[in-house]
Amino acid sequence: MEQGRVQVYTGNGKGKTTAALGLALRAVGRGFKVCMVQFIKGGGEYGEHEAARRLAPLLTIHQTGRDNWIFKDKLDPEDIRVAQEALVLARQALTSGDYDLVILDEINGAVWFGLLSVEDILDLMAARPASVELVLTGRSADPRVIETADLVTEMTEIKHYYQQGVPARIGIEK
Repeated sequence: MEQGRVQVYTGNGKGKTTAALGLALRAVGRGFKVCMVQFIKGGGEYGEHEAARRLAPLLTIHQTGRDNWIFKDKLDPEDIRVAQEALVLARQALTSGDYDLVILDEINGAVWFGLLSVEDILDLMAARPASVELVLTGRSADPRVIETADLVTEMTEIKHYYQQGVPARIGIEK
């Protein structure tokens, strides 16, 4: 890729990670190497992890986070530590020269919760090699991230079956 860009998928609607994975699938189909680092997404395997194993070595996914709820007003130091480790992993993936596309899934949420700072994201954006596409997902993207990005898409929830008590389903949400 001659010139990479920075894309942000944010908003309260479903589909941010799914959009990023769609981009990953397209990139892998063209022979690009893709790395996704998932922030605050512990708690078991998602379908994309199995897909990544099948698409390896072109698609690599690193799941980080613990299997617990995070509360903005009661941050657990362990959640902060895990997010900081994921940030180091993200920087390595971004600057290694090994990947054409790097997806930092739920990194915006990690900032909103206070596990990372917005400066952490802005530093990653500044460190991005010109040939690497960088995708940042998660609700509540900071206005400075939105301003700095090349493409921003906001997913808006209109209606969601979760509100009627339908839990996350294997193969669809997990």
